[in-house]
Order: sequence, then structure tokens, then C-alpha cells
Amino acid sequence: MPEPGRGAYQVALTVRAPIRRDRVDELRRVLDQMGALARGTGGAGAPSIPWAAMDGVHFARLLLLDDSTDLDGRLIPASLLYMAELDAPLDRHAHQLADRGAAGLDATFGLCEGYPAQPDGAARRAFLLEHSIPSQANYVNTVGRTVEQIQQEDALRRSIEAFLDANRDRLPDSPEGVRAAIQIHVRSEPTLAWATRRAPMPSPRWRAGEALHMAANTVLVLAVLPFVLVALPFYVVALRIHEMRDAAPHLRPDPEHARALSAIEDFAAQNQFSAVGYVKPGGLRKVTVALVLWLIQQAARHVFTRADLSGVKTIHFAHWTLLDDGRRVIFTSNYDNSLESYMDDFIDKVAYGLNASFSNGVGFPRTKFLFFEGARHEHEFKDHLRIRQIPSQVFYSAYPELSARNIDDNAYLRSGLFGPLARREVETWLRRL
Repeated sequence: MPEPGRGAYQVALTVRAPIRRDRVDELRRVLDQMGALARGTGGAGAPSIPWAAMDGVHFARLLLLDDSTDLDGRLIPASLLYMAELDAPLDRHAHQLADRGAAGLDATFGLCEGYPAQPDGAARRAFLLEHSIPSQANYVNTVGRTVEQIQQEDALRRSIEAFLDANRDRLPDSPEGVRAAIQIHVRSEPTLAWATRRAPMPSPRWRAGEALHMAANTVLVLAVLPFVLVALPFYVVALRIHEMRDAAPHLRPDPEHARALSAIEDFAAQNQFSAVGYVKPGGLRKVTVALVLWLIQQAARHVFTRADLSGVKTIHFAHWTLLDDGRRVIFTSNYDNSLESYMDDFIDKVAYGLNASFSNGVGFPRTKFLFFEGARHEHEFKDHLRIRQIPSQVFYSAYPELSARNIDDNAYLRSGLFGPLARREVETWLRRL
């Protein structure tokens, strides 16, 4: 997406740099210490990146991609990834990260190839931008909802709940009376003055640009559709042959690997997920990956923009990013609750989407015509996902105690605070408290 004005919607930054061969183990220790410090489980004295002191950082992570051998036997050297979900503009974060996050960057990317020997803010920014890579598909729970809005609306809820608790015996009997009392309370609090106004929306210019983008892509799809329909039977046959030939053994995750992943999960209302895998060989699979990711991006950009990814409502952000000239894909997300419930949610509601997104990866459970079976083999799918999952050693959330449902409830609370509501609407509004 082209970047609009400040805070109009969310953007993603991914930075990847190869680690110096003799510093991989050192970097792993630094990341483990930083991660323990971020989780509150140790890491005293470790360097850190003060994301909370930066504007508009929803989530951020640092993770190490170990040495890997591709399908042709070629070595892919270890590298360091920085990934962040942000309120626009992206350039603001690059400046703040390079300046305020200097200690953390120098301690981590300073062990990577090409990092400036005597870094200053400008040199760090140049390094970050030079090593940034695009994501092919990005999902945002609610486009345009900023960190500031999420945190303010959580404070609004807390203030209202405290007011109700303190005045429980003096509140009016009617729903309308209770709402009126809440309104008086909010208006009397100078720190809640912002709550008397509606939440800001993306600018008309940005919305017009999105409408034009959707229209242009619709025209493109209609233009190529006749050619797609001609090629489709041949593609389906070729795909089915590949599916029947692809190896899909049911492998179990290594217990030590699973324990290492579990050790950094379930510290808050949200969890992080990172998984990387190789794309199956052949041009057909590469074309399929490119097409599927393009379709996911269009759907995430224009359809699933309001707290609902085809029935799944527990994801805050998700990204699909091609690595190593398309040989690998990394999928990352920030989600609510446990990994088990996360996987169950997807299997039960959008198994076809899982198959389309991930069945082009080596080792995925056997699919049928791209969309069918695959993830429906529940145990095979869950084991495959755990095997491909890698630890995000350092993870940050701007609102770690808020689920996506909490955030949506808080936004609803603000939207119904002032303005006319029918009695039934007032009752519904109060039930969100």
C-alpha cells in the first residue's frame, strides 16, 4: 500500500540482515537476554529497545533465522529479522528506532554484516532501510485503529467501570439514566475530553485512493479472466498431479523444540507466532504462491478490514513474506489465547484458507485441489505447524492485556457514549461494560 498521512492506517516494517559467521551464538545469547527482560523473567542489564517510548508501535519482534540448507543443497546463512506493526508513517518509526533504539540495535544488528562501525542515527536509518524487505500480504484487525486510540479507549473503559463501582448505590434505575450519568462523568474528566468526539477515521484522500485501487484491480481481474478460464483446466490437472506426487509424511515435532517454543508463550492475553518453510519445487508452485498471496493481500486490504478474518476474530496482525528469492516463506502473526485454540479456530472456520496459504510449503499435509483436505487432517497439520514454527526471541506488545475482542468492545463503548440511541441500543451498549 502507498503510505498516506500520519496515522491513517497501519504499515509493516521487516528488516533482515545476515549475521557474521563468528557471532551467531553471541547474538542468540543477546536475544535470549533481551527476550527474558521483555517478558519479566530475567535478563537484568540486557540491552533493550524502548518501543513504548516510540509513536505508533503496536507489536514488534526480533528473531534469529538459523543456517538452513535449501532444496538444492545450498546454504542459506543465519540472519536476524526485525518485524514491527506500526501506525503510519513508516519513516517516523525508522527515525525513532535509529535514535531511541540505538542500544538495542547496536547490540543485535551490530553483530550483522554491513552494520556501520561507528553508528549514528543517520547511519542506522540507512542500514534499516537498505535491509528492509516487503511483505507480500498483510492483515490488520481493524484498519485505521491506532495505538493511541486503543490505549485511550481502554483508559475510558477503566474510568467508567471505576465510576460505576464507586456509585453503584446511587445510579438511576433506567438504562438511559445510567448512560446519562456516565456521560456526565466523562464530560467532567479533563483527561477524557477526547472521548466526547468520535474516533478519527482515515483521511478522505486515503479512502479515495483505496477505492481507486480496488476498482483498478477489479478491472485487471475482469481483463485477465477469459485467459484464466482457458488455462484453468490445465492448471487443475497439473496441480492435482503435483498433489498426488508430493511427499507428505506425518512428522512429529522434536520435544525439545516444542518446549523452547512453549517457554516464550502465554505471558499475556496475546501470543506471537512465526513459522518459516520452503516452497515446493517447480514453477507451478511458485506461480500458485504468488497468486494466492496476491489474493490474500487484496482481501485483507479491501474486504477483511474490520476485526474479522473470514470468521476468525482473534488475530491482531498477520504477514506473509517471501524470503531468499522466493525459496522460503515466513508467516508471522499476533493472536489471542493459546496456540491450540488459535489453530482450532482456523481449522474449524477457514481450513480452505490454510490450505491455499500453506499447502505450497514442503511437508504440508496432503491437499486435494488446493482447498480441500490438508489442514482437515488436524493432528498432521498441528504437528507440521509446530515443526515449522521458530521462536520470536524478543516480543513487544503495546497493549498486552487486551484481546482483539476487548479492543473492539472498547471502541464500541466509545462510539455509543454520546449521540441518540434507542432504549434497546442503550441496553446493548451497557452490556459491553
